[in-house]
Amino acid sequence: MDHHTAGGYYPPVGFHFKVEFISVGNDNDVRFQSVGGLSMELEVENIKEGGQNLFEYKLPGRSKFSDLNLKRGLLLDSELIKWIKDALYNRDFKPANMNISLLNSDHEPLLTWQVFNAWPRKWSVSDLNATENSIMVETLEIAYTYFTVKKG
Repeated sequence: MDHHTAGGYYPPVGFHFKVEFISVGNDNDVRFQSVGGLSMELEVENIKEGGQNLFEYKLPGRSKFSDLNLKRGLLLDSELIKWIKDALYNRDFKPANMNISLLNSDHEPLLTWQVFNAWPRKWSVSDLNATENSIMVETLEIAYTYFTVKKG
């Protein structure tokens, strides 16, 4: 039996995706080389009980969401860069919602992370180096309130 088709399931490949900033950005602004930081964890509250020195109770606390790290080749003409500059230079923050979609081979979304109230925290550009023939990469660090995941 062919182990590649066991149960007919193929895990989706992680390099076929699209990033949309809803209400910000143009067609160029969906192409990113990498997206990092789609993670969520629960904070833990430790509660000590009187007379009990061996252990403390651990209770689930708030949900905590990591900042997103987006990387792409440097774009000069970009609505997104204007949004970032407005926030970082002019302190004019306009939080935007985002969709990060994992796509199938027909470019249809398999899973979509819906990210709420995103705003730019940091914008950096790769080092300038005359000895390397590599493209300039910009990195966006995006803070946000929370995300949900939906199929399709």
